[in-house]
Amino acid sequence: MAVRSNIVGIDSPEALEKALRAAYYLADEGLATAAYLGLALGKPLLLEGAPGVGKTEAAKAIAAVLGRRLIRLQCYEGIDASAALYEWNYPRQMLAIRQAGDESVDIYGETFLIERPMLATLRAPDSTVLLIDEIDRADQEFEAFLLEFLSDFQISIPERGTVRASERPVVVLTSNRTRDLHEALRRRCVYHWIDYPSAEREARIVMMRASSVAEGTARAVVAAVEKLRREPLSKAPGIAEAVDWAEAATLLHKGGARWPDAFRRSIGVALKDEEDLHFISPRLDALLAEASA
Repeated sequence: MAVRSNIVGIDSPEALEKALRAAYYLADEGLATAAYLGLALGKPLLLEGAPGVGKTEAAKAIAAVLGRRLIRLQCYEGIDASAALYEWNYPRQMLAIRQAGDESVDIYGETFLIERPMLATLRAPDSTVLLIDEIDRADQEFEAFLLEFLSDFQISIPERGTVRASERPVVVLTSNRTRDLHEALRRRCVYHWIDYPSAEREARIVMMRASSVAEGTARAVVAAVEKLRREPLSKAPGIAEAVDWAEAATLLHKGGARWPDAFRRSIGVALKDEEDLHFISPRLDALLAEASA
């Protein structure tokens, strides 16, 4: 196994943590270590956790630190290889055939190839980061296909031959753990579970991402969000919702709304489900008062 001990000046988990912080992402020791090992060992990084804990943002921050373009493959039920690898532009091929008349035309040339995320990554492994987002939403057939891709980092295009990556690409997979992933896929990755951050860390994230928010507001929002996450909601607010809520409440407060009324009026930024809003509504004032105390 080829080990890359130094990646663009990053020679330790601590150096990566510092670089991620400069990219406005606060990673704890565990995440920084897992990400560094994934980069150094040339292995995919598998990040699991509840929705909204910052898995996708971690991939974006890693790409920013490396100075690479992020290529995102959003998984969904029924996704197949053509959506991930490549497709042929059939309408353009047919038009080329008609225009060529009796002359020969190569309808499998580069101009007719529609590049999808995996192929794009194989062609430029030194300047891209491939994010395979929410792999748990794909079915097991696609997971098996992905397993083969991650083993060899090559694909075969029958009409053009085999495309191999000149070096091991940087790949980040995320999962909300709505289903268990195959053990073989996990074995090929460096794994890390991302949990919701501590109140102190989340307040720092809010203030970093929303510079106009005062520290007291950030701490009140984090306290309220923590309470909401303990409720049986269908869609608990994530870190991004906490940041948006703090900004929205601050905006209303500057417009004349008092605390904690500014929080109550902007609750739709944090909770985005009608049943959740109806469920929490009778206790929202008390919850916000306690969080703001």
